[in-house]
Amino acid sequence: MTARRGIAAAGNWIVDRVKIIDVWPQEERLANVLGEARSGGGGAHNVLIDLALMKAPFPLRGLGIVGDDEDGRWLLREAKELGVDGSGINVSREAPTSYTEVMTVKPTGRRTFFHNRGANALLEDRHIDPVDCRILHLAYLLLLDRIDPVAARVLKRIRDTGVKTSVDLVSPEVARFAEVVVPALGHIDYLILNEIEAGVTTGHLIRRSDGSFDRDALRGSARKLYRDNLVVIHMPEGAFALSPSGELFVPSRPAAKIASTVGAGDAFCAGTLYGLHEGWPLERTLDLAHRAAAACLSHETTTGGLRPISEL
Repeated sequence: MTARRGIAAAGNWIVDRVKIIDVWPQEERLANVLGEARSGGGGAHNVLIDLALMKAPFPLRGLGIVGDDEDGRWLLREAKELGVDGSGINVSREAPTSYTEVMTVKPTGRRTFFHNRGANALLEDRHIDPVDCRILHLAYLLLLDRIDPVAARVLKRIRDTGVKTSVDLVSPEVARFAEVVVPALGHIDYLILNEIEAGVTTGHLIRRSDGSFDRDALRGSARKLYRDNLVVIHMPEGAFALSPSGELFVPSRPAAKIASTVGAGDAFCAGTLYGLHEGWPLERTLDLAHRAAAACLSHETTTGGLRPISEL
């Protein structure tokens, strides 16, 4: 039997319309648009495009749904040009390609999202086939209308075939965490999320009132998510990992320039999956994840800052 190889990513395929603004306005007030760009977005898209730009030496497979429109065709062309297998990305006439208006405040790099779920809302269990890939990454759980209610079943089905499962979250709500994520935890090999998602979903206050992070709360959050697997919680200061081998904290890499924070979490995830696929030690894996995130911060779009790993 041929060994599994490659990473498949299922979930959100989005067109991000990024606008750089001078200030976040109050209602009925004006903000100036200083620049704009179009880029692909969404967890599945970003992770695969980041891996392609990092020159990952293994197959990459996209799974999802786009609309039968110019945005959808643009996403498919981008994937093809970078060597991502897009044969698992369905085209629907029922809904437009999902899009997000990303408002990024130039002085701070902070961003706000106005999102149209579009075709992503049509993604179902039957659309997720990793073929012979080694890892299936599902993103973003809690933003997949037809997958969320059956996430545990979907992940169990995939895992039972010998594929390692990876999950990222978005916009967690305590009630929906209990409903969607908790039942799925036992079927997730790699859970990769940021401090906000981890804190909100587990009820731990990871940040103190002075802005510093609470190591005990961070540890407690990871333990609540842990199911004899790998849990990685990342934040600006570094990444905390809990695995069967124990605990590990790897400090982040300083970013030379912060043009925008959009996509940095997905870049971190891509770096993590790269190292896990290649069987690297966890410390080396998370260091690559930090370097990928730092590169992403240098560009206004979700993936424009990524380069081959030898240049990160």
